[in-house]
Amino acid sequence: MSNLSQTPHRLKSRMLATWTPDQEVNQVRLRSGADMKRKLRWFDLVSLGVGGMLGVGVFVTTGPVARDISGPAVFISYMIAGFSALLSSLCYTEFSVNVPVAGGAFSYLRVTFGEFIGYFGGVNILLEYVLSNAAVARSFTEYMCTAIGVSDPNAWRVKVIGLAKGYNELDFPAVVLVLLLTLCLCHSTKESSMLNLVMTVFHIIFFGFVIIAGFCHDDGVKALVEPRGLTPYGARGVVNGAAVVYFSYIGYDTVSTLAEEIQNPSFSLPVGIIGSVSVVSVLYCLMSLVLCVMVPYNEISKSASYAVAFRRIGWGWAGNVVGAGASLGIVASLLVAMLGQARYLCVIGRARLVPSWLAKVHPSTGTPLNATLFLGICTATIALFTDLEIVMELISLGTLCVFYLVANALLYRKYTLTGQNAPVHTLSFLALLSSFSLAFSLWWKLNKPWWGLTLFIAIAIAVTAFFQYHTWSISSTVSKNLLRPSCPSKWSVPFMPWPAAASVFLNVFLTTTLKTLSFQRFAIWTCLVTMFYVLYGVHRTYEAEEMGRVDVVEIQVTSTRVQPDKFDNVQMAIP
Repeated sequence: MSNLSQTPHRLKSRMLATWTPDQEVNQVRLRSGADMKRKLRWFDLVSLGVGGMLGVGVFVTTGPVARDISGPAVFISYMIAGFSALLSSLCYTEFSVNVPVAGGAFSYLRVTFGEFIGYFGGVNILLEYVLSNAAVARSFTEYMCTAIGVSDPNAWRVKVIGLAKGYNELDFPAVVLVLLLTLCLCHSTKESSMLNLVMTVFHIIFFGFVIIAGFCHDDGVKALVEPRGLTPYGARGVVNGAAVVYFSYIGYDTVSTLAEEIQNPSFSLPVGIIGSVSVVSVLYCLMSLVLCVMVPYNEISKSASYAVAFRRIGWGWAGNVVGAGASLGIVASLLVAMLGQARYLCVIGRARLVPSWLAKVHPSTGTPLNATLFLGICTATIALFTDLEIVMELISLGTLCVFYLVANALLYRKYTLTGQNAPVHTLSFLALLSSFSLAFSLWWKLNKPWWGLTLFIAIAIAVTAFFQYHTWSISSTVSKNLLRPSCPSKWSVPFMPWPAAASVFLNVFLTTTLKTLSFQRFAIWTCLVTMFYVLYGVHRTYEAEEMGRVDVVEIQVTSTRVQPDKFDNVQMAIP
């Protein structure tokens, strides 16, 4: 009770507390005990990024979005989402090179905006990983049915009378798959990467087969424009579809969580992140287009869409091949996504915002064993009963929220923390940019006249241009007087601040196109994780960082690995 009475004081002390990148790399990382082993190279990252995204997008989201949201123009939805993801990936890349730890968005936000924003971003990414992995595992069951010739994609699921719709079909094959991959990831990161590399090569060959075979269909153009043209749901349907399929790009940020296991991060991370997003964006567009070329959008199946499409055009054998290839791709994407989610939880455990035993790295395998097992069990539990449609938009909403925060964090870090701009100037720019982005989005959502859209875009461009001119003027003056030269980063996003500003704009825009129910569920989740932070996280971090208390086990682990002078600024005492 005494701790609870001190909550306001501790919250004020810890909420905006930040760590430096050097502390994240050299001090916080030691709390895991053993180091993760640096065995990955740039081609491992590209294959992991490609493998992590491919199985998620086309096989899970394309069918439902093409049928009910975008129509045949679903490939344009993928273009919009891919462009937004590419902008976000640039922001991730600069952060990952300069803060090469396994925490991804959690670490980037924590070193920029403080502990609570970092925690909020980290737990949201964790939610998206667990939910998307569960949804993808259930899609594996559907495609495996088609691979062996079973006409009903739900044939291997067990229906339970009495449970609500969407939760009443138990998927035991999905549970088995998740648990097997969990055990594989507990063994070794490098061996898991090699397995993914082999599967990804076969997967891309399989994609080529689907694209070529689909475009060889005789009535392709007719199916694409009938029965109601290319955009039966209008331009709004295309944009709404882009927000939903954004869920397909969640896999690329897994690459940034592997920063502690990469040889030559400064070169490998930019190639791995940007290269994988670019390759996948092109393949997504082609694969979504070929689906609508084979079958009219209103006849596309929501389950195992590609396999059913080949059967409907009379190519039953191709449907079986697609089922097998899609199953392989889903396994690859699950492997990578589960790899990333464990590293996120591991680093959040290092920060003591969740129980610290989740941060431990096994000394022989070099993997975050406890975090991998815990999240594997959570994913398997959700995959057992939760239908894809229930979680798809919630996944996209959380992902867009985190990517929006990372873009803002990069702008603030680049122009204030490592630049010469005053905090109030950068924060004012970010507030104005977000406000006009939101105004544009609401104007679009409410179907107001087009002149308002043009006005808000023009104002957003003018605000960004003024901010760029203002920062350039300050930078020139400081450099000229040799007062505070800026520190060049190892890799920087080109043409700043425009890419990050465009990322902020697009993330806000796509977020507002999602359904109200998704925002309601997101609000409930936000309340729950905020309560956990207030009741547990803030007290654990305050006792550790402000009062100098750490776990006995942690002292024993770190004392065998580092010299006492590593902790000159940390007063440690056993509680």
